[in-house]
Parts: sequence; C-alpha cells; structure tokens
Amino acid sequence: MDLFEQLAGERLDAAAPLADRLRPRSLDEFVGQDHLVGPGAVLRRMIEADEIHSLVFWGPPGTGKTTLAWIIAEATGSRFVWFSAVTMGVADVKRIVAQARETIGTTGQRTILFCDEIHRFNKAQQDAFLPHVEKGVVTLIGATTENPSFEINAALLSRLRVYTLESLTPEQIGVLVDRAMDDSDVGLAARDMALDDAAREFVCESAQGDARVALSTLELAASLAADGATITRDQVEAALQKKALRYDKAGEEHYNIISALHKSLRDSDPHAGLYWLARMLEAGEDPLYIARRLVRFASEDVGLADPRALPQAVAAQQAVHFIGMPEGALALAQAAVYLAIAPKSNAIYSGYQRAAADARETEREPVPLHLRNAPTQLMKDLGYGAGYQYAHDYEGAVVDQQHLPDSLRGRVYYEGPNPFKKDEEQE
Repeated sequence: MDLFEQLAGERLDAAAPLADRLRPRSLDEFVGQDHLVGPGAVLRRMIEADEIHSLVFWGPPGTGKTTLAWIIAEATGSRFVWFSAVTMGVADVKRIVAQARETIGTTGQRTILFCDEIHRFNKAQQDAFLPHVEKGVVTLIGATTENPSFEINAALLSRLRVYTLESLTPEQIGVLVDRAMDDSDVGLAARDMALDDAAREFVCESAQGDARVALSTLELAASLAADGATITRDQVEAALQKKALRYDKAGEEHYNIISALHKSLRDSDPHAGLYWLARMLEAGEDPLYIARRLVRFASEDVGLADPRALPQAVAAQQAVHFIGMPEGALALAQAAVYLAIAPKSNAIYSGYQRAAADARETEREPVPLHLRNAPTQLMKDLGYGAGYQYAHDYEGAVVDQQHLPDSLRGRVYYEGPNPFKKDEEQE
C-alpha cells in the first residue's frame, strides 16, 4: 500500500492521530505557504496546469511538506509512493522505479516518488535517483529540514527546483485549531468540546510554527477533559509539559526581556544573562531572533575590546540553524556567557554613528584625487591617482596621507582599543 492509499484509509480511521485525520485534501484546505500555493502563486499555477517537475520542499517540521506533495499527486492524478531515506535504501529505489516503469507503460499514470528526509540519504545514495529523474520515469519530490545546497549532491540538485516553506504563524495555526474544534467528522466537535481563549492562544504560540505539534497538543489536552467540557490552559500545559510563561512575542514583554538580556550582558553579569536568555527560549521565542541580537551585541558592546566575540556570536547562530532546538539553546548560552564576561567597548558603535552622520551631511563631497582609480589615460591626465603612496612600500605598511574628503580632514571616528597593539603602546 502506498502512502496515498494509507493516508486515505487513516482518514476514515477514528484511531488515527488528529493531525492525520485533519490532513488537507486539496489546495483550498491547505493553510500557509501562500507564497507558493496562494492564488496566482507559482506552484499553484503549475499544479493547476498539471506541469509538475521534480522538486524539493525545504522547511521546518510541520509546515506541510508531506501534505503538499500528497495534494500534488491527487491533483495531477499521479500514483504516490512514499519513501523514507531513514529506513529504506537503494534497493527500494530500484524496486519503486521498476513499478513506475510498469505503471506508466500499462496505464500511462505517472509516479510521484516522495522522499521524506532526503538529506538522510548520503550523496552517493542520492545518485540512485538521478537517471530516473532525468528520464522522467518518476517525478521526485524530496522533503528536507536541512539546506539542500549542503545536503543534496550537485548533480541531483541541478535537476530539482527548490521551494522554501516557512513556519506557520500563530494565526495560521489558529485556523487549524479552529478547524479541529469545529469538525464533527474527524475533529473534536463530535465530543461537543470548547477551547477557552487562553488555551487556544497557548496552543498556537507554543507550537512554534509546527502544525503537527499544535494538533497533537490539542488532542492530548482534549483527552484530559470530559465530553462537553471546555479545554483550559492548565490542560494544555499538562499536555505539553510546559508552563505558559508570561511572555508575548509581539508585545511589551518581548521588548522588556530582550532589553534585560542586552543590559545584563553589557553590565558583565553572566548569571542574569543566562536567566533572561532562558526566559525567552522557554517561552517559545525564535532562537534565531536571539542569535541576531547576540551578533549585534558583539559589535555594539564588545567590539575590538575582544575581536573573538563576533565569531563566537556568529558561530552560535550557525549552530542553532544547523542543529535546531532544544539542542541549540546551549550554543546561545555559551555565546551569552562569553559576551557577558568579555571586555567591553562601544567604540565601534559610537564611531559608526558619527561617521554615518557625517556621511549623510557630506554625501556630495568628492573623493580626493590621489585615492581615485585611474584605469584610463584620460583619468591619469586629470590627476586621478597622482601622488598616491602605496602602503606596502613603506615601513610597517603605514603612510601619512589624506583619506577623508577635504571638509572632514582630521576627523576622528574610532577611539577604541586596537587588539594589534600592546597595552603600553595604546597608553
């Protein structure tokens, strides 16, 4: 039985998980990814025109990659075959391809081969798809949470089009939650249940853009309530095993806490830094938002007092992007502690602010002639580049020549530490 048939059977099975029972059957039921499947969007037009090619869906968990592939198969009348790169191998690819050849030869029906977690196939194994994609024996749809540029071999990737899926917003999650509560066939309406506003908000926020997490949480919370009851926030917290911390990612508390983190790090308090970091992460803040703020802090408040601070913050961002959460929390914690205990200097920040103000005021000031490039004889005749002193011809590669416009000559912007000079030299 292929996945298409399996999911159709599960939809009729009351014991199937709520997320499977509510799986959209068409683009009109699909929630999110409007940039791909909204009215007039590129993928929707291709589906409606039955012009689907091999492709990769790249995005976070629970954003609809499997569902969208399944809808494509149904809309185009294709045979849908699910393939797991975790549990299956090259021999399975050969078997599926042989079946696809037979099907297209006897019935003319195309086969969509959906490869879940395609990044789990190593790059040599991925070559097994290549000739069959080239010849059109199968239409390959891969799904991955990892960057295809790094996880799919170049030969195969060049034959696939990559479509990026985005995390669902709390509002989009809310549409799915409401649908689950109102559906009397496969949802929770048959139990005559209600969901109070605080519980609904917590489900939508704590899912962090993952529809499957939201519906699974709702289903478990419903199992803790009696028929005809109202599901409360306490029951949702019990289902999720997570308290609803006072934190609104779009409101005042969001800005209060990120401000507390920033000021704690600026004041060299690693303990408070860790606390406010944990407050945000445990309440469901986007870890990449925090990473961006740490990167900014590394330049704004540490600067060249410790030039290793910026690489440390950038490495934390890359680690979070690479391994995700909750494991990525430790990378952010490491960066936060490092930034807290690092020496501080705001000279980069202050210097740039002064330079930016002058740049806006003097945007028409000409570049000094000796600093201008002179690729033509005419430019040389006009004095471009004349008198320029090439730094490498001088001791220490340092020359004393004018680099600012005439009106700003002698202006000082950066007045901070120089990590390439000894302390006594700086004094």
